[in-house]
Amino acid sequence: MLRRNFLKLSGTILGTATVGSLIEACSKAEKVAQKPWTGFKYAMCNESMQKLPWAEQCQIIASAGFKAVEIAPFTLVQNGVEEISAEKRQELLKTIKENGLVCAGLHWLLAPPPHGLHFTTPDATIRQKSVAYLNALIDFCGDLEGEVMIFGSPKQRKTEGISVTDAKKYFAEGLAAVAEHAQQRGVKILVEHLDHTQTDVVNTLAEAKALVDEVNRPAIQMMFDFHNTPDETEPFHVLIEKFYKNIEHVHVQEMDGKYLGTGNAVTDFVQGFQTLKNLGFDKWVSLEVFDFTPGGKVIAEESMKVLKKIEANLV
Repeated sequence: MLRRNFLKLSGTILGTATVGSLIEACSKAEKVAQKPWTGFKYAMCNESMQKLPWAEQCQIIASAGFKAVEIAPFTLVQNGVEEISAEKRQELLKTIKENGLVCAGLHWLLAPPPHGLHFTTPDATIRQKSVAYLNALIDFCGDLEGEVMIFGSPKQRKTEGISVTDAKKYFAEGLAAVAEHAQQRGVKILVEHLDHTQTDVVNTLAEAKALVDEVNRPAIQMMFDFHNTPDETEPFHVLIEKFYKNIEHVHVQEMDGKYLGTGNAVTDFVQGFQTLKNLGFDKWVSLEVFDFTPGGKVIAEESMKVLKKIEANLV
């Protein structure tokens, strides 16, 4: 049964979950707990505000109660991150810190600009160009004191006239090629699971873990995104518990990609967040939305309200 069908059949269960059911989930997760929970750390992705000045973006994120900004590099450049000088990088970081924030890291790594990148193409020249840009992004992330780089970029990792197996092979080779550099800069590159409507390469958490295991480098890990689970067959909390040891980051938004509060996240995500709490998750939970229509301020403020409502339902 697909996970979305599971939610339809049990739609009201999470919304009316008893304290007993949450305690049961708590007890189960505690068996594999790694460290005590000290509170969630919330970040927000910046692309919903890309037309605003950088200082205003940071101010909106901080004012809503988030503690970090997650950056989509394409929002800051005309041609690529190489154009951002060392001085400009220091200015960006200074503004982040002046607003009481830190840089959680980067996402949308290969989304243009620059154009023409593709990580799993059979064209070796394009792959080399894409690996070189990923190395440039590692330096940009490190210069901003970011911790993680989320490798989603569905269009830049889909198959191009080759098998999925060959595409995964190129994916692993490219990640292995930048792993040492990432480790030297204190950055982790996280493979993001994306459902089949976005790409045909790495659609589930199990596939992401298999890729991470194949590369087998400390700087190459994975993350969890609530929105990207249509191809899964288990509910959120089970997936989180199963892959927790490899989850270095979490993305959250409504299941249709809108800001929190426009759908059922406030109830449907409770057990998932309960499991994260029970397991002592102390890395970033980052808000990423795909409908920018309401504007960054509304997206930030309304989503934070929902995150706090979810927390209020935890035990």
